[in-house]
Amino acid sequence: MTGISSKTLEARRGASSLEKMLGLLDLFTTASPAWSTEELIRVSGTSRSTCYRYIKALQAAGLLTPVAGGAWMLGPRVIELDRTMRLCDPVTAGGYPSMQRLAAQTGHTGLLCLLFSGTVMCVADARAPGAPAGLFSRGQRRPLFNGAASKVILAHLPPHQLRAIFARHRGTIAAAGLGGDWESFRHTLRTIREAGHSITQSEFLPGVLGIAAPLFNAEGGVLGSLGIAARIEEVPESAHAGLAERVAQAAREACARIAEEAQVAARPARAVG
Repeated sequence: MTGISSKTLEARRGASSLEKMLGLLDLFTTASPAWSTEELIRVSGTSRSTCYRYIKALQAAGLLTPVAGGAWMLGPRVIELDRTMRLCDPVTAGGYPSMQRLAAQTGHTGLLCLLFSGTVMCVADARAPGAPAGLFSRGQRRPLFNGAASKVILAHLPPHQLRAIFARHRGTIAAAGLGGDWESFRHTLRTIREAGHSITQSEFLPGVLGIAAPLFNAEGGVLGSLGIAARIEEVPESAHAGLAERVAQAAREACARIAEEAQVAARPARAVG
C-alpha cells in the first residue's frame, strides 16, 4: 500500500457513514491493488467493528474479494459493471464507432474521454501500432488543464463553473499557460471554442501531439471529447489543420449517435468547480 496523507485521513473522519464505506474503494489503485483489513481500518476513519461491517457489505456486493495473506482486492462485480458501462453508457456506445473510425483513417491513436468529477477520464482508446508509451487509456484520469482532450472540455464549461474553477485553481491554470488572470483565462478558452478543437504538443507527455474536439448532449452541455494522439515528429505542422477537421467531423458524428443513445439513457452535463 502507499501512504495516506493526514489531510486525507482527516477528510475521511468528517465524511458520512456511506461516504466512508464507498471511500474504501478509492484506495484500490494499480499502485496499491491489495489492502489488509488492518490497513483499511486505519484509513477508514471508523471503529474496527464499523470497518468490518463496511468490508463485509462490500464483499457481499461483490465489490471486494479476499485474497491471500488476509488482504482484499476489488471484486468481480466491478467487471460486470464495467461491461454494462461499455454497452449502455451513451458517450461510450455513441462515441466508440466514430473514435475507432477516426483512428483507422488517420493511423493515430484514438481517444474517447468523459468529464468526471472535476477531471477527464478516458473511457475508450484505439491504440495505433507503435504508439508512444504512456498514452491515455481506459479508466485513467487526468486534470482539466493539460492536453487537448482536457482543454477542449474545459473551454466549453458554463461561465459560472469556469469562475469557480479559476478561483480554486488559479496557480495551476497560470502554470498550464491558460492565463494568469480571469480575463486572460476567458480569452484563451474563447479561442479554443471558436476554433472548435484544441491542439497541444508535449503538454502531458513529452513528444506527443494531441488534437481533440468536444462532445455534447442534446441540450448542448459538454460531456467529453474525442481526439487523437501521435508522435510530434510523425505529423508535420502543415497537416494539423486537416487532422483537426477530421477530428471535429468525427466528434459531430459521435454527438449525433450520442443523442440517439440518449433517448434510452440521457446523460446530463457534469457539474465541476
